[in-house]
Amino acid sequence: MAGYDARTERILVRIRRIPRGRVATYGEIDPRAPRMVGRVLSLVHEDVPWHRVVRADGSLAKGRRQRALLVKEGVPMRGDRVDLRRAAGRATRSGPRAPASKRARSRR
Repeated sequence: MAGYDARTERILVRIRRIPRGRVATYGEIDPRAPRMVGRVLSLVHEDVPWHRVVRADGSLAKGRRQRALLVKEGVPMRGDRVDLRRAAGRATRSGPRAPASKRARSRR
């Protein structure tokens, strides 16, 4: 990568790991600083699948353009939002993870 700080590089690696046809939320990519994920995406002009990063409610920051790219990849939608129950990326140990509250609920 182009000499970014360690946190920026981690964010970019996590975004690149989102599989085609899946999405991750800003908070899954960096639970401590979801807004930083948006900032990184706005400042980095490298080839990253930015369109696979969505808001926590499945809404899209980049509207029609983002929706078109996601639909082309087969991401399930519910109106203008991503159906997060069906489209959430599969988290890896070093990749995006669900927030702790969601992980705790899934263990019950």
